[in-house]
Amino acid sequence: MEEMEEELKCPVCGSFYREPLILPCSHNLCQACARNILVQTPEAESPQSRRRRASGSASTASGDYDYLDLDKMSLYSEADSGYGSYGGFASAPPTPCQKSPNGVRVFPPTLPPQPPGSGATGASSSSSSSHLHPPGSSLAPVPRNACLTCPQCHRSLILDERGLRGFPKNRVLEGVIDRYQQSKAAALRCQLCEKAPKEATVMCEQCDVFYCDPCRLRCHPPRGPLAKHRLLPPAQGRVSRRLSPRKISTCTDHELENHSMYCVQCKVPVCYQCLEEGKHNNHEVKALGAMWKLHKSQLSQALNGLSDRAKEAKEFLVQLRNMVQQIQENSVEFEACLVAQCDALIDALNRRKAQLLSRVNKEHEHKLKVVRDQISHCTVKLRQTTGLMEYCLEVIKENDPSGFLQISDALIRRVHLTEDQWGKGTLSPRMTTDFDLNLDNAPLLQSIHQLDFVQMKMPAAPFLQLEECCTHNNSATLSWKQPPLSSVQAEGYILELDDGNGGQFREVYVGKETMCTVDGLHFNSTYSARVKAFNKSGVSPYSKTLVLQTSEDSEPEEQALTFPVPLERLQLRRSTPFSSTLNLQNSFPGRSYFELRNSSHHQMTLHSSLQSLNSAGYETQSGPFSQIVDIKKLVAVAWFSFDPSTAHSDIIFSNDNLTVTCNSYDDRVVLGKTGFSKGLHYWELSIDRYDNHPDPAFGVARMDVLKDVMLGKDDKAWAMYVDNNRSWFMHNNSHTNRTEGGITKGATVGVLLDLNRRTVTFSINEDQQGPVAFENLEGVFFPAVSLNRNVQVTLHTGLPVPDFYNARGSMQ
Repeated sequence: MEEMEEELKCPVCGSFYREPLILPCSHNLCQACARNILVQTPEAESPQSRRRRASGSASTASGDYDYLDLDKMSLYSEADSGYGSYGGFASAPPTPCQKSPNGVRVFPPTLPPQPPGSGATGASSSSSSSHLHPPGSSLAPVPRNACLTCPQCHRSLILDERGLRGFPKNRVLEGVIDRYQQSKAAALRCQLCEKAPKEATVMCEQCDVFYCDPCRLRCHPPRGPLAKHRLLPPAQGRVSRRLSPRKISTCTDHELENHSMYCVQCKVPVCYQCLEEGKHNNHEVKALGAMWKLHKSQLSQALNGLSDRAKEAKEFLVQLRNMVQQIQENSVEFEACLVAQCDALIDALNRRKAQLLSRVNKEHEHKLKVVRDQISHCTVKLRQTTGLMEYCLEVIKENDPSGFLQISDALIRRVHLTEDQWGKGTLSPRMTTDFDLNLDNAPLLQSIHQLDFVQMKMPAAPFLQLEECCTHNNSATLSWKQPPLSSVQAEGYILELDDGNGGQFREVYVGKETMCTVDGLHFNSTYSARVKAFNKSGVSPYSKTLVLQTSEDSEPEEQALTFPVPLERLQLRRSTPFSSTLNLQNSFPGRSYFELRNSSHHQMTLHSSLQSLNSAGYETQSGPFSQIVDIKKLVAVAWFSFDPSTAHSDIIFSNDNLTVTCNSYDDRVVLGKTGFSKGLHYWELSIDRYDNHPDPAFGVARMDVLKDVMLGKDDKAWAMYVDNNRSWFMHNNSHTNRTEGGITKGATVGVLLDLNRRTVTFSINEDQQGPVAFENLEGVFFPAVSLNRNVQVTLHTGLPVPDFYNARGSMQ
């Protein structure tokens, strides 16, 4: 019950309510506090003049009385009680406001003018007005035109001639306070201590207030009228409170009459005399007991809902407290992991330090060895030179000319030879004293400064925004977003749809955006959609599945092309019967590959697959895909062009990226914008220029194929290279299947990628060139060409499967 204590305290004095009054705004005030915050307004002043006066004095009192102005448009009318409150702003005297213990701004009382010579009495009454008025004591009459402002909602109320007696007393609140105080087993505390209440020593039976000794001497001195009050010990005072009879609520207009009926329109209890006086004519009046039970039932029902919210709040608090514990445990674990990682870095640095010191020691030993060897060599040489010099000096001392001449030539040659030996860099040191080793620590220091935390958790499951998801005809628009409280960032999203028949889900989009429109779905079909997020740490769980229903359509009609088509293809499109165009419209960069399978003569089922996430950042074609279904066979058509963003820098583009050549004599590779992982696809390349018999190569490749060598030199490409006489198949630099027949200017090379059979077949001038070139292909493949400056080719897409392949397929 301690949580209820704030409901039982007056917003002005901060203590438990004493004789609480119910204001028209449904808030409560102690009777004594209500008298203390009354403000007297000038007599014979209209509401308009009060508004003008209030606006004129706003500059002087705006800091204290602004909140009174909040009531200008409010209106209260209580006909049954005989008092009214209206939106007229009651101007306040220039008296500074005060703050209650609860922080509510209140006004001190405005005293009426005192007659001359009554200064002492006035001072006495002023000092006594600050004390609490005991119940049953006589109160001074309320000044006329008094204004009361609720300290909680700041509504201004003009009191009538009855003053505070016009407000009903809240007997229910008094009873609740009594029960609450009786239930507290702790020692009784003083009710007037401002900060830490001290233990009460006495209780005044008339004031119904517990006092400690300092507050009793200050607020309840034993003199004057207070000397007649009976002071009891706190325990005895509590017993007397419990045994005091409950006061019966009486009518505010007729104090001798008890409430017996309830006015439904005015929503107040009334007595029989109020009804007889006609104050509630034409009002619906019901028995007080019946309305009491009805309102109790309504309050109980309202409390049920509030109880559920309180239960949820308690469970939420338990969850938050568990989160605090979990956060602390995770923090300790994470700190330990961080310390271990930093220690591992320090250990690695120490190991590298030992390796570098070992290199320095080796350099040190090498330098010392070289210098010491040179010292030893020079020492031996110097000893030999000194011996020769001494010997020559002794020979010069001899006086035998013939003997001297016999050996002089040899000695002269030895001296010159020895001198020459000293002059060939012998006296230069073979090693410097400096260490020619400079530690390059800048990258490591930069890495240390850039050392930071990276995303280590998978993102939360996104959720589809139902208000933004819709279907129109055979199109579906889907929108999703991350949970608002998710702190883990997602690098992209994967959208999946089923086939409209309750089949398996298939990916239709991978990218960073959060909205996708899929066109060309089946009419009158039900599709299920879901989405998940991913980042470097992994993939999130799926969102909830959303079910979408497309519109009904009685007869499929031929749809207009929604993308540019080369002029030479228009006749083909018009002459080829088809029942639907499948189109993925993205307002964002993404990648999608589609195929259609013929489940009946009039029904198509959507399939799709996507490039792996490792290549999800690659931008695909800007134009949409389309699929055409023939009555007899399935033909897959994809419109695309060459991709400048992935091509070698020597490749030259023209004709809207459909024509390419090269400015280098070496072979350079260029890829198409579209990657394929399923279906049957065919495109052609016409030879616009062919000089000096080069060897251009045509085929398919991975996105990371080498761009500066001939197509097929590495294991990322499968190609056919051809000259003017013959052709070869090449993969991983292996040449196979030499076939006679080459190309010239005006020739056409066809590439047929059949991912249903996982094969690649080539043709020249609509005739198959050699056998099936490559088999067992899996993954995502891009159209590819390698050429040099002697060749120029133009790409043609959106073509049907050639006849030679149809004939071979029918034979199989």
